[in-house]
Amino acid sequence: MPVSGGIAEDLFRTESARVLGALMRRFGNLDLAEDGFQDACVSAIETWPEQGVPLNPGAWLTTVAGNAALDRIRREAKRLPKEVEAAGLPATGFGAGTGFGRYAGVPSEPASPGADMEYDLSLLDDGPLADDQLRLVFLCCHPALSVEAQIALTLRTVGGLTTPEIARAFLVAEPTMAQRLVRAKRKIVLAGIPFRMPERDQFAERTASVLHVVYLIFNEGYAASGTDTVVRTDLCLEAVRLASLLERLLPEDAEVLGLKALLTLHDARRASRVDSRGHLVPLVEQDRGQWNAHQVRVGVGLVERALAIGPIGPYQLQAAIAALHAEATSPGETDWAQIVELYRLLEHLAPGPLVSLNSAVAVAMAQGPGVGLALLDELAAAGELPGHHRLPAARAQLLEQLGRREEALAAYDDALALVGNVPERTYLTERRNRLADST
Repeated sequence: MPVSGGIAEDLFRTESARVLGALMRRFGNLDLAEDGFQDACVSAIETWPEQGVPLNPGAWLTTVAGNAALDRIRREAKRLPKEVEAAGLPATGFGAGTGFGRYAGVPSEPASPGADMEYDLSLLDDGPLADDQLRLVFLCCHPALSVEAQIALTLRTVGGLTTPEIARAFLVAEPTMAQRLVRAKRKIVLAGIPFRMPERDQFAERTASVLHVVYLIFNEGYAASGTDTVVRTDLCLEAVRLASLLERLLPEDAEVLGLKALLTLHDARRASRVDSRGHLVPLVEQDRGQWNAHQVRVGVGLVERALAIGPIGPYQLQAAIAALHAEATSPGETDWAQIVELYRLLEHLAPGPLVSLNSAVAVAMAQGPGVGLALLDELAAAGELPGHHRLPAARAQLLEQLGRREEALAAYDDALALVGNVPERTYLTERRNRLADST
């Protein structure tokens, strides 16, 4: 089958985490794994247009990337002694594992792809622990790294997000995020962090970061930033898959269940988030007949399990809010009063400007647009969410409901100046133009 650049790019993104996981299991070096994968992608771009996409592109990329990594190790082993000799240093004991070169510590004869050299094999009995991508998540979420670095590196390595996408998710400049990623990978090498699952008594300290990572991966898929699509299905499915693995790994952790419930309930609405033109459809306008009823039942069941286990946490509260939306057969039947109370609890447990914004919108639905607008104005006056389009967009809609036409138009203009996603821009433009044309 012929392949275009777009198809190849989609395949690279889809397969990247699997290939990197397999290479990490084999070589134990993240730089080497990424370089080998990049070499494989270049080879695919050169050969696939003529030969067609392999029946199993992931296996093809893994094989080619592994060969490329071996070639890099051999070149490094030959180069280093020559450089050392030129520098006048003792020419003994050089090569992989000496502390010299980018791939220091990589065995000169890498283990076969199926070998688990450093793993505690007693941890592999449950199934999900054998998943290379989950190992990769826990590697990136090692406590030796800062929380911000853990999340950013996992989004890049496991989620396949680009540096600009991660920067937007964190609301930071792209060069800042690029430097953060470089420092995180360097720290893994210098600290000698192994590619293996943590011991059982280490799970707690690393689970919070892992959950946050999976949450952000889903968010980028469910509301893609800076693209011409509303939803990136590959990221949504990957996040749900990782959440499912975590659920099997930690079935009695209430927050793990809460995250799985939250993602499942949101994913149940994914098909209804765009119309036939590819335009954004907000929640209150969605065709609820398109919602996945099975996923709704599963998600609600997970919420009930999580709340019964406790203690209550942010993901459980968000999942409970999502469940109330999912169980309402129409927008008018939504229990907004209960949603407001859940948001108040969430603001107490996990305060943040986006939580406050969503809480204000819920208050507007429960108590009227004027009350909600006052809360949004407080956020704006405090300088919250600078550079984020959601705050002026929410203000615009409430101002429109209150009949404050000129102020609403100005707020729509503010939102349009900030929004990066094309379908969201189209949605806001249509609302603004409709209001401008009204009399």
